[in-house]
Amino acid sequence: MGSAPVNAIPGEDPDREPEPGIGLCLSGGGYRAMLFHLGALWRLYETGRLRDIARISSVSGGSITAGLLALKWRSLSFDPARVEDDFLREVVAPLRGLADRTIDVGSVLFGLVLPGGSAAQVAAAYRKHLFGPATLQDLPDSPRFVLNATNMQSGVLWRFMKPYMRDYRVGEVKKPTVLLAQAVAASSAFPPVLSPLRMALDPKTFSPPKDEDLHHEPFTSKVFLSDGGVYDNLGLETVWKRYKTVLVSDAGGKLQPEPKPKTNWLQHSYRVLNVIDNQVRALRKRQLIDSYIAKQRDGTYWGIRTNVADYKVPTPLPCPFDRTMRLAETPTRLARMDPLLQERLINWGYAVCDAALRRHVDPAIPAPTKFPYPKAEV
Repeated sequence: MGSAPVNAIPGEDPDREPEPGIGLCLSGGGYRAMLFHLGALWRLYETGRLRDIARISSVSGGSITAGLLALKWRSLSFDPARVEDDFLREVVAPLRGLADRTIDVGSVLFGLVLPGGSAAQVAAAYRKHLFGPATLQDLPDSPRFVLNATNMQSGVLWRFMKPYMRDYRVGEVKKPTVLLAQAVAASSAFPPVLSPLRMALDPKTFSPPKDEDLHHEPFTSKVFLSDGGVYDNLGLETVWKRYKTVLVSDAGGKLQPEPKPKTNWLQHSYRVLNVIDNQVRALRKRQLIDSYIAKQRDGTYWGIRTNVADYKVPTPLPCPFDRTMRLAETPTRLARMDPLLQERLINWGYAVCDAALRRHVDPAIPAPTKFPYPKAEV
């Protein structure tokens, strides 16, 4: 795939042409990402584009939003005139309810003394407040939702989907009955404090091996999963390899300068890892944009750090760059968020998604007349 933003894995044809269809990628970023993507989905719903998406791939905080959207998909009318009736009720309200709660601190503390560690506590919180007893088998057949985690044993992507969960080195389990809350918790197991999520498996449930080099115990009996963004920070791989049109919503953070970096081995190692992640994220974004320019893929990218003026669309919603950059600095946490900040993040995701769609997908889309939360602005 040359300078493509993803790499071919064993058994894939790097020259395979993408099929017609639209894929949407939702990055990580804790509650910041959850709400920013929620605004983007709101605009996609209003324009009638959301129902046409064939695949939604997510990592980390983006998987919280994607997981609830998947669970509520059959309850949505996709009538733009009813966005406040069903989308607001079924998707927006529960996610904002979660953003009213801090779940990371308690998960870390209880994870020190209870079985399963902090990731298990996060999964319990997701089950209580969002997903209930739903499993991957409660997701719709179409569109295909892919919740991505990173297998820390094999070092590659672990995909949770309705038809199967799979690691190309370990193998696949068809029709998994994993709790949706557990899959989302694995995808959003931010290292180091919320990672890993330990998941016990029955080796007998795996399909017969197809040359997977790690298709044996202990890899098939217990997996250690971390944030999907560790391997693929945009959730891009499973969409870019398959579809011609790729939409990317990026709420990822940015490495901040540190005048006096810590020198103890633990904190210094964490800083080094963040530098590496920042470089990988920047490279993948550049390669994605290059793929649009080279006509390898259609679609568009919008990010929480984008200057909306760069899209040069008529009558964009007012989004001063200094104010949106302050939103981009929201910490990557699962911590209670002020209602006004929630509304501004949703408004910002909505506005920048609109500008990207009208600039690069369909200039005929009517410009919105107001934010989802007009009084909050950005």
